Amino acid sequence: MRLCNSFKFEAKNLMSSGRMLSRTLLKLPMSVLVKGTTIPSNPIEDNSIDINKPIIYALPYRSAVDLLALQKQVVALGLPDPLEPVEINGKSFNRFVFTSARQTMMESDQDVPSTSVSLFSELLELHKFDSELDVQMIPTTVLWGRKPGKESQQKPYLQSLNGPQKAKAVLLAGRDCLVRISPVVSLRYMADSHGTDASIAHKLARVARIHFSRQKLAASGPNLPSRQALFNRLMKSKAIEKVINDEAAAKGVPLEKVRKEAHVIMDEIAADFSYSLVKNGDRILGWLWNRIYQGLNISNAATVRKLAQDGHEIVYVPCHRSHMDYLLLSYVLYHEGMVPPHIAAGINLNFFPAGPLFRRGGAFFIRRSFKGNKLYSTIFREYLAELFAKGYSVEYFSEGGRSRTGRLLQAKTGMLAMTIQAMLRGLNRPVTLVPVYIGYEHVMEVATYAKELRGKRKEKENASLVLRTIRKLRNFGQGYVNFGEPIPLNQYLNEHAPEWTKDIDPMGATKPQWLNPVVNGLATKMMTHINDAAAANALTLCATALLASRQRALSRDSLVNQIDCYLSILNNVPYSSTYTVPEEDAEALVKHAESLDKFLIETDSMGEIVSLDRNQSILMTYYRNNIIHLLALPSLIAQMLVRHQQLSLDEIKHNVALVYPFLKQELFLSIEQDKLAELTEAYIEELAHQGLVNIDSEQNVAINQANNQVLVLLGRTITETLQRYAIALNLLVANPELGKSDLEQKSQDIAQRLGRLHGINAPEFFDKGVFSALFTTLKQQAYLDSDGNCDTDKSKALADLLYSTLYPEVRLTIKESICQATDTH
Repeated sequence: MRLCNSFKFEAKNLMSSGRMLSRTLLKLPMSVLVKGTTIPSNPIEDNSIDINKPIIYALPYRSAVDLLALQKQVVALGLPDPLEPVEINGKSFNRFVFTSARQTMMESDQDVPSTSVSLFSELLELHKFDSELDVQMIPTTVLWGRKPGKESQQKPYLQSLNGPQKAKAVLLAGRDCLVRISPVVSLRYMADSHGTDASIAHKLARVARIHFSRQKLAASGPNLPSRQALFNRLMKSKAIEKVINDEAAAKGVPLEKVRKEAHVIMDEIAADFSYSLVKNGDRILGWLWNRIYQGLNISNAATVRKLAQDGHEIVYVPCHRSHMDYLLLSYVLYHEGMVPPHIAAGINLNFFPAGPLFRRGGAFFIRRSFKGNKLYSTIFREYLAELFAKGYSVEYFSEGGRSRTGRLLQAKTGMLAMTIQAMLRGLNRPVTLVPVYIGYEHVMEVATYAKELRGKRKEKENASLVLRTIRKLRNFGQGYVNFGEPIPLNQYLNEHAPEWTKDIDPMGATKPQWLNPVVNGLATKMMTHINDAAAANALTLCATALLASRQRALSRDSLVNQIDCYLSILNNVPYSSTYTVPEEDAEALVKHAESLDKFLIETDSMGEIVSLDRNQSILMTYYRNNIIHLLALPSLIAQMLVRHQQLSLDEIKHNVALVYPFLKQELFLSIEQDKLAELTEAYIEELAHQGLVNIDSEQNVAINQANNQVLVLLGRTITETLQRYAIALNLLVANPELGKSDLEQKSQDIAQRLGRLHGINAPEFFDKGVFSALFTTLKQQAYLDSDGNCDTDKSKALADLLYSTLYPEVRLTIKESICQATDTH
């Protein structure tokens, strides 16, 4: 027996020495061939890893190559070396464990290795006797390339590789190595919740296997079909077969002719995803971003990674600022270890050479309108349902087009409705909307937007336009991608249409009565979540401050003070859980904004003056509008105090409550009415903390005359919006018999005159769509009844309040203009 045990001990030592030798021999070639990326890039913070507690790494398969790749990445990130043993209660343990045996050339052993079961069991056992012990198990996966499989080759998403296969993977994909570090699994929690026997160790290993497969699926995406196989599958869809038969019968044409037309439509719509293009495009885009941006800032990506790993069907719904959005979001998702989505792109982008490239990058093309075209709409709906059913993430821009003003547009609801109709096909996986805020310190099309708003015709996208744009690529400052709070659609439907599952229809033709109101509510929630995830930055803050000055100019010290005020408000009174504020101080932000060459900087005997010329003033409204919603409420409070000098706290709360519904509708604000008074009080306390206002013992709030410039500038941020409201409300009170369209038109005319007389350059100031949204809110808030009749007393009270917030000269212009409009009427 002793001889046998001695032999086993020697054999174990020999195997251990052999492994150490093989790892040593592998290190040199791997240092040349392998360049890894770790997801997340800061795992200690993102995954809440406590480096003072024992850490064990769990890998899917026994592999020296994977261990060395992992070692290189985690050591650089400040985590323990997986090849160094861990000491627990005086005993030494391996710092790594495998959940499956490695496949050899001769056989495949998928059982949990006995050494792993022993280690799991022993570690769990230790927790029984040491109540302070908490070993952190960190699941880690080393992926060699992220190429998705093919539907025609059914293989497991994650499979072990034998020696020659692993050598090939390192040679071909060593520069595309991805190390995924998952959130910690607490063995203390496992021991307390599930016990410590050997069966728990087996269960832990089995759960880990499922986890590793999901990680691979989240990184590579589902197997891809051939395009022709996809078309054949779609042609066999009962919904498409029916619409083809109906179309042929209605038009009196042969079925084959309609089938050919259907095939042409599919070819026009469908993406043709190519991993090699995405991989090569990543290198090109990496060069491009480094050339034009000084940095990309990503926030809240961990939430999305968890959704992908938990098997959710993800629908990304970003705001739309620029054509850069398509590229930027796909690039960011790829670098965050997720699959670039299939993107709904306007058919106007399907021109050579961009169209074929976009299509291979995952774009599928959609016509601007297909109302009345039953064949096209059915095929598009079936294609979208196919993407969801197969598990491809999807991206679409609900605004329908790029925002020309920098504000979020009202959502177009067609794609949302089709998403819910796809769910009504009976999808097995949960569907989740992920709102995304995309922000820039320079939008390359912003000058074009200003021209279009002044009446210039929109230039059609073409190759020469792309080349002209590329020539202009230069100092764009920072870029921002903030992932907002996800909206689980299954949960949303359970709350707002509780019996929605009764409308499941495999044909996909169902359009239940509840669909439109539910979609409209969902659209508003989605846009609100996008704005909740806003990114304040150096340029948006400086633009907000300079545009608040009458002459569009401030001394450098005043500009720094104003930015400091904004930062204090945004940091001390949180707007949401997903928005971001720069970490730099006001001085650094102003210096960075100046480096973007958008301001005029002059020096006199008293210091520097920072200003905007007329053209830049118009362009800067775009950037201010990106974040105006973050400062809308404190700005409203400030403006009321500036105009009244002193108000009681109750008066401020009452006045804010009257105006807030209009701001909420227009700017997609997220504060609920029942939280408004509390938030108003928090903003006033912050203004008092900054020394801008004083609060006496009787809760009266008065401005601090010795320090009022900052408060005046803060108040002016919202004045243009209040001027529009004052125009509409006072026009309504003076002409209660006017119809909605006449009120909108006359309000727009007066706003244009006010803009010319008082130098208001904001393009959205006299936008008819803004007035249309305003009159919708008037109905919702019962200033107008369903027939359009005006509640005069209620409307006059609000009209008077709005007048009281305006400066006398502006108020006079509005009154004169309303009198003239009334006389004309």
